[in-house]
Amino acid sequence: MSEQTATSDLRSLWKLISGSALMASLCCLPSVVLVFFGLASVSTAAALSDDLYWGYNGMGWFRPLLLVASALMVAVGLVIYFRNEGICTLDEAKRQRQRVINTSLLVGTLTVLLYLLFNFVILTELGIAMNLPWESSRIWD
Repeated sequence: MSEQTATSDLRSLWKLISGSALMASLCCLPSVVLVFFGLASVSTAAALSDDLYWGYNGMGWFRPLLLVASALMVAVGLVIYFRNEGICTLDEAKRQRQRVINTSLLVGTLTVLLYLLFNFVILTELGIAMNLPWESSRIWD
């Protein structure tokens, strides 16, 4: 495998990982963006994030939907990645089982870690800096 192909494959995996982590964080990201660009007040953005994160009456459907969509994005992305790598049949996947398992576990783990870092550290701190009432969301308090 050439160096350029390996770099391209690594970029496609990072796009998959970061895109799915961003997708899973869309319950909180709009509030921060709206306040940052001055398109919404802090109270409106806080209400929006509460509705998207918890839903009405605590029965939210949007956040689980985002998590499922993100997981599907990872699964489809891995299928496309492996097909581009020449693993197109189940027999070929069985022959390269260790590579498929290791790559899938690495992508899944990095996606979850990036989601946790982006959503519960970066977005939380940005929201707190913009006076959104997210102090109770800090994982280290």
